[in-house]
Amino acid sequence: MLRLKKYVKPYLLMIVLSVGLLFVSNMCDLKLPDVMSDIVNVGIQQSGIEHAALDEISKDGLEFLMIFMNEDEKQVVMDNYDLSQDPAVLKNSDAREELDTIFSLSEWTFINAMKSLQTGENASNESSISEIDLSMLYQTGPMFLQMDLSEARHSAELLDVSMRHSTGVVFAKMFYEEIGVDTANIQQNYILKSGLKMLLIALLGVISIIFVSFLSSKIGNGIGRDLRRDVFLKVEDFSNAQFHQYSTSSLITRTTNDVTQVSMLVMMGLRMMISAPIMGIGALIMIFERNTNMVWILGLGVTLVMLMILFMFIFVMPKFRIIQKLVDRLNLVARENLNGLMVVRAFKNQQFEKDRFDKANTDLTKTQLFINRVMAVMMPFMNLMMNGIMLLIIWVGAHQIAQSAMQVGDMMAFMQYAMQVIMSFVMIAMMFIMVPRASVSASRIADVLESECQIKDPEHPLEFVEDQKGWVEFDHVSFNYGQAQENVLEDISFVAKPGETTAFIGSTGSGKSTLINLIPRFYDVSEGEIKVNGVNVKDVKQHDLHDQIGYVAQKGILLSGTIAENIRYGNDSLSDAEVKEIAQVAQADEFISSKEEGYDFEIAQNATNVSGGQKQRLSIARALAKKAPILIFDDSFSALDFKTDAALRNALKKYCANATILIVAQRISSIMNAEQIIVLDEGKIVGKGTHEELLASCPQYLEIASSQLSKEEM
Repeated sequence: MLRLKKYVKPYLLMIVLSVGLLFVSNMCDLKLPDVMSDIVNVGIQQSGIEHAALDEISKDGLEFLMIFMNEDEKQVVMDNYDLSQDPAVLKNSDAREELDTIFSLSEWTFINAMKSLQTGENASNESSISEIDLSMLYQTGPMFLQMDLSEARHSAELLDVSMRHSTGVVFAKMFYEEIGVDTANIQQNYILKSGLKMLLIALLGVISIIFVSFLSSKIGNGIGRDLRRDVFLKVEDFSNAQFHQYSTSSLITRTTNDVTQVSMLVMMGLRMMISAPIMGIGALIMIFERNTNMVWILGLGVTLVMLMILFMFIFVMPKFRIIQKLVDRLNLVARENLNGLMVVRAFKNQQFEKDRFDKANTDLTKTQLFINRVMAVMMPFMNLMMNGIMLLIIWVGAHQIAQSAMQVGDMMAFMQYAMQVIMSFVMIAMMFIMVPRASVSASRIADVLESECQIKDPEHPLEFVEDQKGWVEFDHVSFNYGQAQENVLEDISFVAKPGETTAFIGSTGSGKSTLINLIPRFYDVSEGEIKVNGVNVKDVKQHDLHDQIGYVAQKGILLSGTIAENIRYGNDSLSDAEVKEIAQVAQADEFISSKEEGYDFEIAQNATNVSGGQKQRLSIARALAKKAPILIFDDSFSALDFKTDAALRNALKKYCANATILIVAQRISSIMNAEQIIVLDEGKIVGKGTHEELLASCPQYLEIASSQLSKEEM
């Protein structure tokens, strides 16, 4: 993945903004259980009363509670309450936290003292506390003043702080009701205020995650677009030798499927990789702040998730590393079968191709099924585990609530925080699934992008010499493929002049196509040099070089679109009249005009709706449309009948009178009128001259001519 890091740079600002929004979203998610817990604990269980220390309390109630305080605590109460009026009013709200502790300790000291007096009754039960008659209670003050409260005080100090506070609030409610405060209104206001707070937090979290989704989609798809563009541009600059390194099906897979894998990782991974640590660490902090008695349950859940991740790492990851190769193989088999369908049928090998495709398809299917089965087992396992953890939390939490060691809201919050911690590990597990596959895809893409183009433009390109326009010169040229020990072409020298036709003939494999492919630099020479317009082809820009050449490949290739669009592919500024004129020269106008749509006839994919000869004529028309000074025909008349061949050569002679024409041919009849014929044999020139000269001086040419022409035709 790091090999593609430069594609992330344009999106750094959006990534930073996404991280910030993810932080906000996760903080909102972490805050929601906390607010929910407060609604349950305070709003419902505590009637909306948040503090054991009251804003107002009757003098009798305050004096009674002070019986159970030590001297320092009494002094704190006297300093912070205005005792000059009844009820006494809290003067300093900043001391509220300290006063909460003092009030709840004194109230639990009272409860413990009552327990020691009332055998068999649980005075700590909140329902029984709420039924106490305060006027009767105040009358027992002198009795408690005579008692030793040290043991009751010690027991109160050992009690959980949250439970002390919860009971203190029950007392606070009684004291409020004593002075006529509407506690129902307090509860209603607290729940409404907390509910609104919860709604705003949830709304902020939703807005944040919507923007994160938008940004991550923009980043992921933007990177995918940039990768597809650069892979396409890189492949366009490949030399023919580099095309042998990567199969067409593999390049298509890398441009589509592999880029999609990387794009999906960026879109989903950006959220998961950022959210997982924020959510996991944040939830752990919230858990330890609230309650640590059930952390062992969380540890159990995390351990199970880690075991699942380990299983996937050992058994599933290797499958992801080979799945892309299997996709390549399937594409290759399908492409070959579709391209060669008529050959397959002609040789009655449909069953063989079916078996070949079935094997590639089955291999891919088995691998994908294995992964899908693991995923299918993993998700129910995750649900079972998470529900089991929740059930365990409820079971243990219920016992702790019964023992006054935990509040209901705290248990509910712990449950949600535990799920958030586990979900963060699930996200990590998902990343373990996505990252390896995307990493393989990224490496395959990077291999293409980092391939060094073998055909490069010079740093300081030269301009063509205008007075030598159309001249092509081979000066002791030799060529071999890559690291091959023997040359395909050996010491080739000739000059092709404007207004003349130079033809190449020879046995199959003699190097004819290779030779002319050196002119437009589809390959680079190994030795010697090739000059076009008086300049070495290596010293000019490829774009400028190709401007000088009209090229017709050995295999006629048309693009999807109309006939007119295919002809204009060589020159999009042509008028309709010029298109028709060029088609007439290429001997294509007759069959085009016979079609109902004429020049608007749509060429199908792979030009399956035109014949081989029609393909060649349209390819020739496309090259002529370029109006280049040099025209190269690589065995481009092979599919034409003799009559059309002769008519085409005559038309070319007139239309391209000033152009340099280079023709590779297998038929003597196609080249016998050329000004210069070059005979190749095993990569070497064995004859050079006109038809008549070669018949007299070149045995190889004579042998070819004798096999094709009668004595009269020769």
